[in-house]
Amino acid sequence: MQCIVNRRAQFSASHRYWLPELSDAENIKKFGACSQFPGHGHNYVLFVSLIGELDKYGMVLNLSDVKQVIKREVTSQLDFSYLNDVWSEFQQTLPTTENIARVIWYKLAPYLPVARVQLFEHPELWADYLGNAMEAYLTLSTHFSAAHRLAHPDISNEANFEIYGKCARPNGHGHNYHLEVTVVGEINPRTGMIVDLVRLNQAIEDYVIEPFDHTFLNKDIPYFAEVVPTAENIALHISHLLRSPIQELGAKLYKVKLIESPNNSCEIYCTDSELNANTVQNSSVLVRV
Repeated sequence: MQCIVNRRAQFSASHRYWLPELSDAENIKKFGACSQFPGHGHNYVLFVSLIGELDKYGMVLNLSDVKQVIKREVTSQLDFSYLNDVWSEFQQTLPTTENIARVIWYKLAPYLPVARVQLFEHPELWADYLGNAMEAYLTLSTHFSAAHRLAHPDISNEANFEIYGKCARPNGHGHNYHLEVTVVGEINPRTGMIVDLVRLNQAIEDYVIEPFDHTFLNKDIPYFAEVVPTAENIALHISHLLRSPIQELGAKLYKVKLIESPNNSCEIYCTDSELNANTVQNSSVLVRV
């Protein structure tokens, strides 16, 4: 029986987004504050997913051995380093989060059956690399606060209370929604980016956060005048709002995850490609309770 196991590691390092063939003004325009000399640092958190058959001892791999491989090939070399200089791969392609994840995969692949490398630059930005050439996934996490009432406009109050319970109360209730937007694309062989991060942040701000934050969704967002603003419908609407703007940036929207509360969240997968067994296809909803 195949199983995936995950090993966590961490390292602290600095980097700078800077291309010598560009002028100072061009670098600042392209990379913003990340272009500033002498660079900036992060406490990176790394998750390495490994796949294999269970052995007679009930293990895919001895995790002590895995720990030593990750330390030898990755963290001992990257910890307290200046990433632009530490590995030759970062001379040609900048050490963005997505590119660091890609290079780590290939550092580990000769020694471990790697299924996924996930690298957190900070809690609101992380990348996933699955071994598919230059393709990678980048996720931004943000939040907004809004109120809603769960009540279908075409049925009685009694019927709404039967379906939605306390969530159908006339004056509504509110949530601090946490939103995760994942995009997929090809890593640029020079910049190391799959998308302009500043413009992606701005698109999410313009199309979702600014219109949704501190609103009563049923009354302030026209789409929800006739559509019940469940977490599933909110996530679906957000996916529709973001698809075209993200495509204009040269990437594709892959997933929208909306966390309504610590107990409830939902995920919308937005690509037509075949997804793994833990996901669903083509703008469908996966609800986690």
